[in-house]
Amino acid sequence: MPDLHQHEAFQRVDKVQLARRFGAAARHYDAHARFQQEVGLALLARMSEASVALDKHQSPALTPPAAGLDLGCGTGFFLPHLANQCQQLHGLDLAPGMLQQAAQRGSGALLLCGDAEALPFADESLDWIFSSLALQWCERPAQAFAEIHRVLKPGGRLLFSTLLSDSLWQLREAWRTVDERSHVNRFLSLSQLQHALTLGGFCAPELQSLTWSLSYPSLSGLLRDLKGIGASQVNDERQAGLGNRQRLLRLGEAYEQFRQPDGMLTASYQVCLGQLTRN
Repeated sequence: MPDLHQHEAFQRVDKVQLARRFGAAARHYDAHARFQQEVGLALLARMSEASVALDKHQSPALTPPAAGLDLGCGTGFFLPHLANQCQQLHGLDLAPGMLQQAAQRGSGALLLCGDAEALPFADESLDWIFSSLALQWCERPAQAFAEIHRVLKPGGRLLFSTLLSDSLWQLREAWRTVDERSHVNRFLSLSQLQHALTLGGFCAPELQSLTWSLSYPSLSGLLRDLKGIGASQVNDERQAGLGNRQRLLRLGEAYEQFRQPDGMLTASYQVCLGQLTRN
């Protein structure tokens, strides 16, 4: 396998700042995370379907897999759902503030602070990894997938969701009428994601791209949600920020072109759902 540490980063991420930003949002994260919860629940449904299909070929006397991981567990919203899927559940997140919230879930998971690009697990030690809307914040996606490949047992499964390049395209277009600076995070295209998975050691990845459309009465609701989950701006030109009141008014005017006949503004996310098996 190639030395992925030598690959150029897809994005520059100040991980100390990233952890601080998400940690500061931890207490009110769930109140602004309906989209994140919907995507994660859709991924959980696929995990359950895959488990049922797998169980049909196994003895009912077999015990659940030994070890599973929620990679980028955040506030631990999915930990109680995952607890019965293995004997020992781990939750890992970059932000200590998120882990403090996750500890209140009572899931019994072992919580660890760590980086997806340098997982604190032994080789071939995990039966499955669940990761919902976390991997898009990696600086070197191929390195993260190589780490996932390393720690999964042969036959182990990765179930993940991540954002793709067309996410929040309406917001990106509206900002372009205000200035030429980057105000919306960049994400991998589907082909770039497939390439990163291949570099990470996964063969013939099966991926599905879906569009999630959210509706808001006004642009302030979308901006409030982005700020509320700590994702208002985390990569590259972080200094750009949201700007002053005058610029926000111009942004709101530009976003009006995306108001729908029902009177609501639309914000679209392009989401990839993936189910992979380690050879």
